[in-house]
Amino acid sequence: MSLARLLQLASPTLPVGAYSYSQGLEAAIEAGHVRDAATAQGWIADVLELSVARMEAPVLRAQIAAPTQERNDFFIATRETAELRAETLQMGQALCRLLGDLGIPVSIDEPAYPSVYALAVRHWKIEPREAVVAYLWSWLENQVIAAVKAVPLGQTAGQRILLELGARLDSIDDVSEEAWSNFAPGLAVLSARHETQYSRLFRS
Repeated sequence: MSLARLLQLASPTLPVGAYSYSQGLEAAIEAGHVRDAATAQGWIADVLELSVARMEAPVLRAQIAAPTQERNDFFIATRETAELRAETLQMGQALCRLLGDLGIPVSIDEPAYPSVYALAVRHWKIEPREAVVAYLWSWLENQVIAAVKAVPLGQTAGQRILLELGARLDSIDDVSEEAWSNFAPGLAVLSARHETQYSRLFRS
């Protein structure tokens, strides 16, 4: 059943509100940095490589191996803007409530989303590498859906981006804790601008 549980965790029907966030992508569209399929793919690829793969994914792997409150709090502190911090906490709390309703205990206070996801992975005994790839796929799919809605892009263009970037997920290796980094100043600046953007579809 571990595969079915993994698909459940990675499903867009998981009631955590991921669809309501763009993680700075909407601000990049507003600023003109993202305007078509090629620039959307470039933006998503850069965030994947420079932030998610070097910080979020390693934290998730570490929390799957041995969840700690300290590492959870560290991850929250790495969110550079109020909306990015609110996003991981709101999604974490939503998944926390769901797991509680399903009888799965959550032992971390004020949990970030990767921490709660990791606890579900541990409870359902899902293979860690597969769990990380599914987590990254879920993030990627949400980014592409946001681009399809906001750029806007056609569905075929969105599927091409998923094919191209999805092929990279298996090759994203773990990095040592000393090398953890989410240095993506463009993302931080645009996320901060998005907090006061006049008109927007997404919460981040």
